[in-house]
Formats: sequence, C-alpha cells, structure tokens
Amino acid sequence: MSELQFATFYNGYEIPVLGLGTWQSVGDSVVDLIKDAVRMGYRHIDTAQVYGNEKEIGQAITDLIEEGIITREEIFVTSKLSSTRHRSDLVEPALRQTLSDLNIEYLDLYLIHWPMAFKEVESENPVPMDTDGKIQFSDVDYLETWEAMEQMQETGLTKNIGVSNFNSTQLSRVLDNCKIKPVTNQVECHPYLPQIKLSEFCKSKDILITAYSPLGAPKRPWMQEGEPVLLEDPKITEIAEKYEKSTAQVVLRYQIQRGHIVIPKTISLDRLEENMQIFDFELSEYDIESLHTFERNRFCPFTVSIDHKDYPFHDEF
Repeated sequence: MSELQFATFYNGYEIPVLGLGTWQSVGDSVVDLIKDAVRMGYRHIDTAQVYGNEKEIGQAITDLIEEGIITREEIFVTSKLSSTRHRSDLVEPALRQTLSDLNIEYLDLYLIHWPMAFKEVESENPVPMDTDGKIQFSDVDYLETWEAMEQMQETGLTKNIGVSNFNSTQLSRVLDNCKIKPVTNQVECHPYLPQIKLSEFCKSKDILITAYSPLGAPKRPWMQEGEPVLLEDPKITEIAEKYEKSTAQVVLRYQIQRGHIVIPKTISLDRLEENMQIFDFELSEYDIESLHTFERNRFCPFTVSIDHKDYPFHDEF
C-alpha cells in the first residue's frame, strides 16, 4: 500500500491528495466499492447530493467504523450543495440531509457544486426542466449562498468550505465579499484541459485546485463517437512507457506534482490499486511542460445551463 500524502489548506487543515471520486457510482455496489477502497488505503471520499449515492457511502463508512478499520477522524469526506438549494434558507437543511444520509456528524469539506442557481424544486432530478425541456433557473446570487456556507462552517457542520466549477471572476467576487475564503476550487482538469491560468490564479490566492475527471471522463454518458480518449493519447503513452507506468498513473502524477488534489473515479479493483501507485516516481519538468501543451477541449461543459447568468465557462479561466 502506498503511503498517504497530504496537502494543507491555508487554515492548516490537511486533506489526502488522492481521493476517490464517486460520480456515476450508484446502487448497492457502492458500499463494496468504498469498503474495498478504504481497505486498500484510500482515506478521501468525494461525493455530492446530486450523485444519489450518499446513503450507500454512509453505510460503507458506518460498517468500516464498526469493524474497526477506520475511525471517523481518519476518513476525509467531501460533499456538494445542489444547485436547487442555493437560497440561504435551504443550505442548512440540504447539508443536514447529506449528513443524515452519510450517517456522520460533520463533513470535512462542503462545496457549492456550481455557481448557477436552479429553481428550488422538490425533485429527485438535480436539473429541473420545464414542459419544453428547458432548464429552470433561479436568480439567487452565489454570494448569498456563500454566506450561508460560512455559517455552516461556523456551526461545525463542516470543517471546511469551498467551491466547484467557479471561474476566476466568480472566485474574485467571493474573495472580495467573504468572511471565510474557499479552501479549494474543484474543477475539471487533465492534460486536455490543464487549467494553467486558473491554477496559477488559485495558487496566488492560497486556494488549492481539486482536479475532477483527471482521467478525461472516459465513461461520460454524452461522449460522442470519434472524440479523443485521453488515456489512449500516443504522446501520453510514450511518456508512460518511459517511466514504466500506465497512462492513468502519469496523468494523476501530473496533477500531484502541480500541487493539485486529485479524485479519479473507478469501479475496478485493479484500477483502484493502480491509481494509488503514483507516489513512487516523479515526472521530469520537461514532461510536465509537455503535458501542459496538450490542451484541446473540456469534457464536462454542462451546456444545458449555458444561458444561465452565472455559467462559468464563457470566461477564459
């Protein structure tokens, strides 16, 4: 088992730099997945209210604690606020529901999942649609949401707060108006979307980047035939062969060496173990710079909300 490595937020709180992403992981199999991952050495689980798997993750964590495999303090749990819960009076109930589903008393990290607010509906669908199939927006300002997030940290329901999918302009607005600044910005990041300018901006503000879809989201439901597959890129394969590593290990190591937290998702036991073996080698600066030049496209553009006033991807970074 690889020895855990940690990053430190500006407030001194530590987070394992390698976590397990759980988007698209649903059903009873999630319980076994989390148990296997923790037994393998993972100590950082990333989920979200809209993923629909918090009860299963909670069951796994409860079982692991009862079995004496871990204590609550040894597992870092991240979740995210749904876009339909941005109104200030809805934030605490949403967080308490997440805590209830996870069967824990606090989160280690709570994120605003997207800067866009959606209509406040009671629905299992995280993207409320009208009868014409158009997304229903809300005009709640994410600054109102952030103020409520600050209260959640102050009450102890979460140890840290952050954002996800915010661009630099939106982050600047939060920083100019906050009492507690975000510890992280969780964004899509991989060699095809290296996020160099956003990473540099966040670093200048002492905010860590958490990279989601670091493997290029190869199982995304909207993937079109002929789209590039990051892990099959011949130039990345060439780098991997040089280090006698897999392409997945190379692109994960790429994030770690940039000072990013990384949360790859997999349901394969072999991949779970393979993804942990990234702490016994180091990419050269030349290879890091080379991987910076692969930029070609965003795999998770969330275009159904492209007309929202707070859609984040119109800006350069």
